[in-house]
Amino acid sequence: MITRYALFEGKVKDGETVAFRRAVMETILPKWKQFPGALDVRVSFAEARDDGAPEFPMILAVNYPDMAAVDAALASPVRTQARAATEDVLSRFFEGRIHHHVTVANEFKL
Repeated sequence: MITRYALFEGKVKDGETVAFRRAVMETILPKWKQFPGALDVRVSFAEARDDGAPEFPMILAVNYPDMAAVDAALASPVRTQARAATEDVLSRFFEGRIHHHVTVANEFKL
């Protein structure tokens, strides 16, 4: 399985955490869930971090069966729509940058 992460490095504007999270879930998540070939989507909001650790208020993880599915999702019109929705929400609530990492995921059920 392939997991594509979007790491939102920076900070949510002061006093906007609840609004940011709501906007992500109501506005952007529906688009992310439409990516062709995606198996599942995980949106993680930060609650705490180690002293001195960089701030990542949100991490997005989308699982795909293979790299071909990742490539198809990134080339799809849904990505353009998701990007526009993301830019809108971030412009209102977030200060920072996003970077993406593609990994080979290994999961082990306990």
